[in-house]
Amino acid sequence: MRTILVVNSKGGCGKTTLATNLAGYYAVRGKNVALADYDPQGSSMAWLEARHASRPPITGVEAYANPLRVPSDTDYTIIDSPAALHGRALSELVRKADTILMPVLPSPIDVRAARNFISEINKLRKVVNADVKLATVANRVRENTLAASDLDEYLDAIRLPSGKKLPYLAHLRASQNYIHAAGRGLSIFEFAPVKTLPDREQWARIFRWINQAGKAAAAPKVRKAS
Repeated sequence: MRTILVVNSKGGCGKTTLATNLAGYYAVRGKNVALADYDPQGSSMAWLEARHASRPPITGVEAYANPLRVPSDTDYTIIDSPAALHGRALSELVRKADTILMPVLPSPIDVRAARNFISEINKLRKVVNADVKLATVANRVRENTLAASDLDEYLDAIRLPSGKKLPYLAHLRASQNYIHAAGRGLSIFEFAPVKTLPDREQWARIFRWINQAGKAAAAPKVRKAS
């Protein structure tokens, strides 16, 4: 089972949008998907309530109220985390994750908050889960704006403590498709491809990275002779 954590301590950055679209994408492809909502606002659970029974099923878990338990045959667990997540609560979620996606909005306030939060996550990864893969996604981007350019430049320049570049996967445009999908309990991957082609193209690199991260995590580790 793969566990993908969508996280940012800054509220309103689109964590639920990423989480629900990830869940919808894998469900459409026949995977057994659990969507774990750790946010007491319950936005992911509200999305599931709006989802028609004829759509590919997704198991909802109100993880803000109950321990995280998913069916044993689950292929993907998507975790939608709450805002203001720090310390022990953040550490516990990082422990559960194989992959972490961090959405960031194109505003100076969000960029400053992201800088501090990325530093906190990197410190935790050294202690609780050194193998978890972390990447950023620019969200609700209005293309050809100064704010979008500044965010691209910032995210593209972040380095991990090892000196390696922190993967910056994509910028997701501020598209009405996400709003229409959310209101119906759908992902953009459940609309006609011709209507969502620009959005799907932006997501393509995200899924390639997730697949590559999964292969790296599954590869046996070779010990060097001492």
